[in-house]
Amino acid sequence: MQVFAHFSRLCAFFRGFMKRNIAVLASGNGTNAENIIRYFSSNEYIDVSLVISNRQNAFVLERARALSIPAISYEKDEWSSGKNVLLGLRKYKIDFIVLAGFMIRIPTNILHAYPDKIINIHPSLLPRFGGKGMYGDFVHEAVLAAGEKESGITIHYVNEHYDEGAVIRQIKCPVLSTDTLQTLSQRIHELEYKYYPSVIEELLIGV
Repeated sequence: MQVFAHFSRLCAFFRGFMKRNIAVLASGNGTNAENIIRYFSSNEYIDVSLVISNRQNAFVLERARALSIPAISYEKDEWSSGKNVLLGLRKYKIDFIVLAGFMIRIPTNILHAYPDKIINIHPSLLPRFGGKGMYGDFVHEAVLAAGEKESGITIHYVNEHYDEGAVIRQIKCPVLSTDTLQTLSQRIHELEYKYYPSVIEELLIGV
């Protein structure tokens, strides 16, 4: 019994040691953010501990609060300096940052504080259809206009330049001749919901 007790304490120690706190950053409706929160809701090693937005009225904040996740928005000037945002991340002991439809550049001081610990998902096969101003339906419209035969998602690290960080994983899907903006967008969203949480998990605990 004593050996078992020691073993149990050892397991508890390593579980505590391995625990990772995620912040999800989003600018809009927050369906991807909610999907990530729900995915990790019963995870032993990973907590979604904070949701941050650059818009006070972003619906993602309501989604987070409904799921009992702390949610904060910061004003434009706070994002320019990054100081208050970084203080918030430290307050909640954030280890890893996940962008899920976040539309502004991450301040340099935050990039330096979280090297190789900030990731993003982009709704195309980068480097095609990436860069500033290329997000959401703008990407899908460009893919359709170019007559592409395939599209997909790219999960990548974040650096100082839009959509130029090292690629972690790409998942492809066909672009059909009958596709509309709505059907292609839905197919891409399904890939995001299926793969983004599991890639986050793989990065953090190697499952």
